Amino acid sequence: MGMPMRSADVERVRALPLFKGALPRTFDSLIAGAFLQKFPAGTTLLMEGDPVDFLYVLIEGLAELQGTWNDKETTLAVLRPISTFILAAVVLDADALMTARTIERSDILMISGEAVRRAMKEDAGFAVAVAEELSGCYRGLVRTVKNQKLRGASERLANYLLAEQVSQGGGPTLTLPHEKRVLASLLGMTPENLSRAFANLADYGVSVNGPDVSIHRPVVLDRLAKPDRLIDSHLQPSAARVGVAARECSASDSTVGALN
Repeated sequence: MGMPMRSADVERVRALPLFKGALPRTFDSLIAGAFLQKFPAGTTLLMEGDPVDFLYVLIEGLAELQGTWNDKETTLAVLRPISTFILAAVVLDADALMTARTIERSDILMISGEAVRRAMKEDAGFAVAVAEELSGCYRGLVRTVKNQKLRGASERLANYLLAEQVSQGGGPTLTLPHEKRVLASLLGMTPENLSRAFANLADYGVSVNGPDVSIHRPVVLDRLAKPDRLIDSHLQPSAARVGVAARECSASDSTVGALN
């Protein structure tokens, strides 16, 4: 049995790009048939290979998307409020490609997948928003693949740290938002390779104290990283190019979450 949604949460969901362009009757219909649930940390929301009956909207908390193969497990995305996930599987009425679990206690809105598909047929504005959401995340995924294919471990980590520095206000010290096991997975490394990459960055002015990372020589680190706007989503496009592309997903949010 779901909990009633607070009006403030309804407004937050409505403000998401996915729902912002939907007709009022479309949004009201989607929300009316949805339900909000609280899940404790460590709850498995769905397993890879399961049928996907709902579009998930993370209202509060933290969730992790994982993939497995041959007794190996990797983190593919970490989701923060407020974000949707499993959109592609909902659109295609397909099985999940990933396992979704809560990392901490989370409030999650579950919207009927059938209702989403019906709304796409009845509301052109909503259908366009779905296409834009998936297109933005596809482009974000291309950036992630380029990052992992074209750069070595130290270069990937250097770019990640510079991007985090920007997102955390630009100061010399940042706090890693994920435990190092998760960060290694997101950057396409083993934990051992991540440790070696951090050690290598000491020569470029990076020091580590637990979750806190200080960048003492940002210019030197930038020379190693060589940030590229066609790979790194934290770099702003030129003024003439700002538009839908500004909504591209990044590796740490819903790039993979939507394309599941």
